[in-house]
Amino acid sequence: MECAACGDASRKAEQRGGGGELAERAPQQRLILAIATRGGYTIGRWNQDKDGVDVTLHSEGLMVDLQLKCTQSPRTAGDDFVYDLDVATFNKLRDPHRSAPGYLALVVVPTDLGDWVLHEPTRMLMACHGYWAKLQDEPAPAGNSTTAVHLPRSQPLTSETLKHMFGESLWRIRQGHDEGEAA
Repeated sequence: MECAACGDASRKAEQRGGGGELAERAPQQRLILAIATRGGYTIGRWNQDKDGVDVTLHSEGLMVDLQLKCTQSPRTAGDDFVYDLDVATFNKLRDPHRSAPGYLALVVVPTDLGDWVLHEPTRMLMACHGYWAKLQDEPAPAGNSTTAVHLPRSQPLTSETLKHMFGESLWRIRQGHDEGEAA
């Protein structure tokens, strides 16, 4: 279930003609901005979700593409969160020919949105957490409308895990370079 902070508020903003402010309002956008800033990464946001990407992170010539989702009541299976992603977006992110690795990030926020951001005299706390799954190179989904993506609790969305994602980006570039030299 998509949360009010991420879905309903976004649709209402678009209906009022304020769709351009969507990226600045959504919790998942704010969380990734905070994490990327802490890691020293540059973040680019897209106005259109044409390629299944909400944000592209940059670091020293490397890129990572993220589709960001948000929920107040995540579905679980064992130690994983599960998110039903539309097949069109899944296929765009799993494409093995992407120039940047494609990931899904799921941000879990409190059911009481008043608890999402806590202000204190010396700091501000975001009461949410995120998880990620790499979709690039995954097999084609069985369904036509949505596919269940498992996001392990062991893969929290942090500045350290973004570093891992950039390592994957570098590895893919080197693999392509090595294959090109061998041809």
